Amino acid sequence: MLFLTEEDVQRLLPMKEAVRLMRAAFEAMGAGVAINQPRRRLVLPTGSILHQMAASWGGYFGTKIYSTHVKHGAHFIFILYDAATARPLAQFDANFLGQIRTGAASGLATDLMAPPGASTAGLIGSGFQAWTQLEAVLAVRPVRSAKVYSRSPQKRTSFAERAAQDFGIEVRAVDSAEEAVRGADIVLTATFAKDPVFDASWVRPGAHINAAGANHASRREVPAEVFPRAKRIAVDSLEQARFEGGDLLLARPAAEWSAWPLCELSDLVLGKPLPEAPGDLTIFKSLGLAVEDVAAAAYVYEEAQRELGWVRN
Repeated sequence: MLFLTEEDVQRLLPMKEAVRLMRAAFEAMGAGVAINQPRRRLVLPTGSILHQMAASWGGYFGTKIYSTHVKHGAHFIFILYDAATARPLAQFDANFLGQIRTGAASGLATDLMAPPGASTAGLIGSGFQAWTQLEAVLAVRPVRSAKVYSRSPQKRTSFAERAAQDFGIEVRAVDSAEEAVRGADIVLTATFAKDPVFDASWVRPGAHINAAGANHASRREVPAEVFPRAKRIAVDSLEQARFEGGDLLLARPAAEWSAWPLCELSDLVLGKPLPEAPGDLTIFKSLGLAVEDVAAAAYVYEEAQRELGWVRN
């Protein structure tokens, strides 16, 4: 069995390839040839939480197990198996695996939903997930400038300076969420917020929103007032959204979602004919699926095999 480090994942999984893999994973989900098991959580009185999720895709299946504590951080492990034999193939340190695939899923949604000429981005959040949210958008749209806001002036300034250097575009730290959102063609949220991080009135007509931070029924980044403006809303999984999609659940009970122009990302990948509402923006609510992890991990595993000159049996 291979043991793959965070550095291996970063080196072997470029963002454009990750976006392609997410497209393939959601195509397989829509065609019914991939299986996704939603996240389950074991919550301890100490505040520690164990999260588990599993999926199959192609010739592989796998599970991600991770622990979190609000005061002590998070620790991610992913194990990849051979679908035909159930043989364990690789174990991953999976912080970066999750970061990259989460960004790539938003990149895919952006490619499917955002205006083709979108050239400006507004980012709320400057932490671990924020980096690949911006990177993925740059992989699919001709974004020339971005604004970033987070509560820490030092962190948002550092993020902006590093992103400008690495991505080769104008990235500016701003002093408020409103300044980040106003005028942006693409709005990105990647925070630990419990309550909405922007106002619906700040979002320009025609914009696309990627909300990637919250995956709990009691937490949200997107205000309820933005949903009536949506001509299309996509989630990675309706099944998972019904019990952990706080952005949607706190805006409208799941029993009433049929009134929204709501679909799964796989519907868009497969090009299904879908009705649109007469709104002026689009929204993608990302929750994070195990099938995304399996697709990304399988690619990294195969690339590592090639480096080592191994052939999968």
